[in-house]
Formats: sequence, C-alpha cells, structure tokens
Amino acid sequence: MQTGGMRSWLMHLDNRKKSYAPALVLTTLAFFSCAAIFLSVPAGAQKIKQLPPPPPAPRYKPKPTPTPEYEIVRVSSNLVIAPVSVTDAKGQPVLGLKSGDFRIEEDGRAQEIVQIGDPEQVPLDIALLIDVSSSVSERFAFEEQAATRFLKQVLRSADRATIFAIDRTPRLEQALTSAPVASAKLMTIKAATGPSPTAFYDTVREAARYLAKNTPEQHRRVILVISDGEDNFSNLVRDSAVAAYRATKDENDSTPAARQRIRTASEAALLAGHRKAQEEVQQEVQKANAVFYAINPSGQALRLNVISTRAQNGMQNLAIATGGTAFVPEKTENLEAVFDRIASELRSQYLLQYYSNNKSGGASFRRINVSTPAQPQLHVRAREGYFPKGK
Repeated sequence: MQTGGMRSWLMHLDNRKKSYAPALVLTTLAFFSCAAIFLSVPAGAQKIKQLPPPPPAPRYKPKPTPTPEYEIVRVSSNLVIAPVSVTDAKGQPVLGLKSGDFRIEEDGRAQEIVQIGDPEQVPLDIALLIDVSSSVSERFAFEEQAATRFLKQVLRSADRATIFAIDRTPRLEQALTSAPVASAKLMTIKAATGPSPTAFYDTVREAARYLAKNTPEQHRRVILVISDGEDNFSNLVRDSAVAAYRATKDENDSTPAARQRIRTASEAALLAGHRKAQEEVQQEVQKANAVFYAINPSGQALRLNVISTRAQNGMQNLAIATGGTAFVPEKTENLEAVFDRIASELRSQYLLQYYSNNKSGGASFRRINVSTPAQPQLHVRAREGYFPKGK
C-alpha cells in the first residue's frame, strides 16, 4: 500500500472511532447508573416477597347420625315395652285409653309410663308354627289356607314372618320374609301320611331363639302355633317318656297291685317331664319377649282325652304367661274367625313404655302387673314379666 493511501485509511479509522465514542460513553453511563440504583436498594427488598401460608384445610365434621324412630329401645337400656291387650266383656278390643288409665307395677313397685307406642308404627315379626303330624292330616289343607289368609291380612310391608313345621324335629321351612313369600311357602308344606312323632316343645323353643337372634329388639315378636300341643319326641320329654315306657312294659309280670303302682309312678314321671319342659319353653319365650298364641283345631275331641287336655293346658299356661291367648275353636270352619280375632288384637295393642326404677340388678326374672284401676271391668292381658337385657 502506498504511503498516501495508508495515511488516508488511518484517518478514516480514527474518524469512525470518534463517531462511536459518544454511544459507548452513554451505554457505559447507563450501565453504571442502573447498578448504582440496584445496589442502593435495601438487602431485604432484594428477596422475592414471601406469600402468607395458605389457611389450613377445613376439618371434616361428619353429620350426626339421624336418631332412629325407636332409638330409645336399646339392649343396655332399662326401657321396658309391654304389649297390652284390653277387651270388654264381649271380648272386643277397647280403644282410646291414655297412659293415665293404666297402672303398671314391676316387682310390686309402681312405674311411670312415659309413652304408649302405636302398634301400627312398630314392625311385627311372627313365627308361625304348624303341626304336620298325621293326626291333623284331615284338616291340614284348611289350616294352611286360613293361616295364609291371616298372614296376608295382618302383615304390612315392614313386617316379616317365618315358618316352622312341628315334626319329629324342629324344621325351619322359611326364614323371615314378607307375607307373600311366607304364604306361598306355607302352601307347599305337606302333612305326614303315617304315624309320626311330634317335637312340640323343641319347636317352640327353637322358634323363640330364632326370633331373639334374627329380629331387632324393638320389634314386636309373636309366636303363633296351630297344633294340639301334644309332644312325645322332644328332647325335653323324651327321657321321661322312655322311663315311663320301661316302667310299664313288664306290667304283666307283676301282681295287679304292683302293676297299678308302676303305672302310677310312670304317669307321674311323664307328667313331671312335661311340666319341666313347659317351664323351660316358657322361659325361652319370655327371654325372647315374644307373645304366644295357640290355635288348637282339635275342638271338642280334646276334652275326651287326658293327654290332649294336658297339652292344651300347657299351651294355655304359656299364653297367659306371655300375654297371648290359646284358642280352641269348636269347628274347623271357625279357624278364620279365630285368625281374625288375633289380627284385630295385634292391631289394637297398647305398647306401654316405662323406664324401670328397679335397682335390684342381676338378670333374674322381673314380674310386672298391668291394670286399669278406674275401669276394673275391663279385661287386661299382658306378659307376666321379663328378663332384663344387658345386665
């Protein structure tokens, strides 16, 4: 490159530097000004501002469980519910009585009635026991039809029925179910065609235990039996029956006086066995807080037979002890009228409720007595007592 050209290029470069100098100066000044401003801010302001912590999540508060309609009835409660039937001289239900019309005592101590429950509002659980022994075969079909009509008539949607056959052993034919299902099952049961033993006491006891185990404590429990009440095969009487048989089988080998003594002793043993069985069955029904009803379709024939009379008396005693009734219709055709009467009674019961003030404790049987002091002409039926729960 020539000397003049070199000089010219250097002069051009120097001019370009001069033209950029102001911009560089301004850029530099701007940078240091921003740095100075940033450094002049307090140290705490240089940090990202911290947000306040979020509020704690609301604690879940479960909704209280609604109080059931009959919550007051608890196993551990001292509340007692006594179903009471009140009839006039003609046997017709008496309606419209108030708590003040009743007097109730427990072990001789007066109790305060806190409420009278409405039977239409308390579910009903019925155990229907039907005798299938050969002695009832002639009238069995009519008994089934009458019982089926009764179930359909008395049971509502909230009610349940269970079916037991009284046979050589207790036989559960139908677990608790609605009236249509129970009725249909009832019509399929057949009576025995030949001689067959009968375990009456065992079946009643089994039904009481079944109700106690499978139905709520606050429900009404009823055991309804269609039978002559005769028993020759229950565990509760079998031992005494065998002993009586063994005592009499050799009568012909004895003198007349000896045979009479043997016969008397065997009859006494058999009677004692039946009495013990009745007491044990009654206790089971009372523990279940069930009301016992019996319909004996034998009619007038039972009065001609000592065994039948004893059996009917046993059912009568059980009904009285639990607040029920034992019916003996004169004719088979009267069965429907008897069922109608039971249905009417169940719908018109007074459910007396009181909190026991009995401080005795324990689980022993407590006797109760219900009366209508201002109307002594009325007939009042209630269970004889109860076994306290949860003691």
